[in-house]
Amino acid sequence: MFLEEASQQEKLAKAWYFKPCEIRELSNHEFFMPGLVDTHIHAPQYSFAGSNVDLPLLDWLTMYTFPTELKFQNIDFAEEVYTRVVRRTLKNGTTTACYFGTIHTDSSLLLAEITDKFGQRAFVGKVCMDMNTSVPEYKETTEESIKETERFVSRMLQKNYSRVKPIMTPRFSLSCSETLLGKLGNMAKTHNLHIQSHISENVNEVEAVKNLFPDYKNYTDVYDRNNLLTNKTVMAHGCYLSTEELQVFKERGAAISHCPNSNLSLSSGFLNVLEVLKHDVKIGLGTDVAGGYSASMLDAIRRAVMVSNILLINKINEKSLTLKEVFRLATLGGSQALGLDKEIGNFEVGKEFDALLINPKASDSPIDLFSGDLVGDTSEAVIQKFLYLGRWIYVSVLNKIFPCLLLGYGSLYVWPHRLNSMCDHFI
Repeated sequence: MFLEEASQQEKLAKAWYFKPCEIRELSNHEFFMPGLVDTHIHAPQYSFAGSNVDLPLLDWLTMYTFPTELKFQNIDFAEEVYTRVVRRTLKNGTTTACYFGTIHTDSSLLLAEITDKFGQRAFVGKVCMDMNTSVPEYKETTEESIKETERFVSRMLQKNYSRVKPIMTPRFSLSCSETLLGKLGNMAKTHNLHIQSHISENVNEVEAVKNLFPDYKNYTDVYDRNNLLTNKTVMAHGCYLSTEELQVFKERGAAISHCPNSNLSLSSGFLNVLEVLKHDVKIGLGTDVAGGYSASMLDAIRRAVMVSNILLINKINEKSLTLKEVFRLATLGGSQALGLDKEIGNFEVGKEFDALLINPKASDSPIDLFSGDLVGDTSEAVIQKFLYLGRWIYVSVLNKIFPCLLLGYGSLYVWPHRLNSMCDHFI
């Protein structure tokens, strides 16, 4: 993407061989925003999203999650759910997602194929777990987990998708033996892979990890000493990380995915984002479907603001996160957490034009705009109303490496129409 003055349109048309009919001028209420980045979502759990959030984490996994994920050994069932979750996240403006699959290699490979077909940028992980599951059929032996993960990674690398990459995915320390964690860390190092897992989500979980791994200093140390905490790692939750652990995150360059809906819905805790930022740790937002009942990153933005306000009310912090700061977490922050900030996350010249075109005046819009909203630079009130009230009114997801030219700083134009539009006109 690059920017030029609208006054140079005629000259640029000659240089880039486009015609006036290929210019689309935006109205004064339409605007572009960077595509949203979901740094943590469980694709198979989308099948029960919006239900079953009545238990704390470990009971919730036992009662609902493991039995549901076992069903994904059925490839037809997997295809239905995975097609729907990719469609839904795209409709919600998520241009980049970091997906957990299940322990089933073939259905996880199918998730990657579906994601690539729809043009979404993604990391896809085959889940690894060899112990502590309430469903005996839903676990692997250590040897099976390593063998199948190697097959998954090999097939993904052979496919060489342009925007979909494999990610090493130990479920969390409670479901992985020390041997499995160590071998997965070595495999990630050998193939230079990204890594995702969970950490310090729930008080009982943290205590259980302490009891299961008594020779380690803390939860973070379990991952760190097994080569799973690197500058390509994103860990979900982190509600109970100590100052010492946050310092290790900073030193390793590892990131945290803040999942406020899930943390509230499962009564897990509050992540103090300002404390994470104070330690200069990378952080993005995640929906954490289905512990988080909404697949919308707009919901994640709103919940993150509310959690920050709660910490202020309880005098844990002296200030709250602003909407601008949280919006940054959902875009550039997420791209930094996933190591994609050189490609996406904002509209810096030279990056891909990973963008959403927002029309708050679309048919059946939940937003009422007034004359005062459209005054000033890019009408900040309109953007705020969209972030708080929007439900993907009229969005075009524009996601292309092909050069994109933006003309003007008052009136905004986009060229060319040939940009790939993955999703249009959804409510």
